[in-house]
Amino acid sequence: MHLSMWTYPWDIQDLGFDRTVADLRNRAGLNTISLATSYHAGRFLQPRSPARKAYFPEDGTIYFQPTPERWEGVTIQPVVASVISEGGDVLAELVRRRDEDGGMKVSLWTVCLHNTRIGMLHPEVVTRNAFGDPNYYNLCPSHPDARAYVMTMVADVTARYRPDAVELESPSFMGFAHEYHHEKDGVGLTPEDDFLLSLCFCDACHKRASAAGVDIAKAQATVRGWIDEMCEREVPQARWPDFPAAGLDVFKSYPEVHDFLMWRFEPVTSLVQEIRATADPASKIYVIDLKDGWLGGCDTAALAEVSDGIILCAYGMEPDAVRELISAGREAVGPEKYLGTGFRVFYPEVPDAATLATRSKAAIEAGAEGINYYNYGLIPEKRLDWVRRAVAAVAA
Repeated sequence: MHLSMWTYPWDIQDLGFDRTVADLRNRAGLNTISLATSYHAGRFLQPRSPARKAYFPEDGTIYFQPTPERWEGVTIQPVVASVISEGGDVLAELVRRRDEDGGMKVSLWTVCLHNTRIGMLHPEVVTRNAFGDPNYYNLCPSHPDARAYVMTMVADVTARYRPDAVELESPSFMGFAHEYHHEKDGVGLTPEDDFLLSLCFCDACHKRASAAGVDIAKAQATVRGWIDEMCEREVPQARWPDFPAAGLDVFKSYPEVHDFLMWRFEPVTSLVQEIRATADPASKIYVIDLKDGWLGGCDTAALAEVSDGIILCAYGMEPDAVRELISAGREAVGPEKYLGTGFRVFYPEVPDAATLATRSKAAIEAGAEGINYYNYGLIPEKRLDWVRRAVAAVAA
């Protein structure tokens, strides 16, 4: 069973390799470390670091050493985070320990299209709403240069380091609200409003959708109208009360939008397919997703078909909801592909060890084959014992 914890390289540098492995394998009972190898900006409370208590990572950087010749001719170039260029190659050492010392398996937690640094440098590759406004934090899966960047990154890191697996985060369209710096919303966006504002109508999407026979211009006009109506309301009002639970069915009365949304799965699915085709065959390729992944253009069944499996995060879910999510995921993924789940070990989302154990057991009973826990450096040391109790519960 795949049992892992999402981990940042700077935490390993602060705490040391021996301490990290002892914590994850011996104390928490895990067999894999899921290391961030491409990540976005943020502000992170560091409860256990001896070096700091708050950390602001560099935005949109990679945490491995790239192979220069692989990047020749690629428009978007990677930037290596200074903690790696100055502090040492954490991934290389983890792989060495795995190969030479029987260390933990190594999986690469890889953020794909969530990259504000690149979006600011290359605004031509970002998603754009129905009014043409850029979302600088989200590179568009339809744009050839964004696709080439992600494919080259995964191909490079898998060939150079030979990880056991790669876990793809955000190879898709993102929501409008995503914790960007000081986001302001005086309207009171409903979930459907956020979704409409997230829909991309950039030039690359126009070209790709039109080539598939989709009238994207007509869909864009309809979406613009809905956003205009939203902005004119005195108070928020749901157009579709059963959104997002009803899924794409709410758009069946608007065929131009429904056709566009059905097409929207294609750029995401084909990107993952091309990542799998160009990555080293020895590394498994998994896609990290959430409930209602269709909002970001993710078709679970299609993604499972073109990759090696899916990790469905069950953040904040009670056991019955976990079972429902994983059961539906297993039905979509089928019996042959890997299906994992993910839980945050955050308080009060998870109030105690018993809750984490119960939710973990529910996931495995419903058909999950593995669990990732979030996040090594962000939680107090004593919560590693909660993870150990959860691991014991799923093994019972």
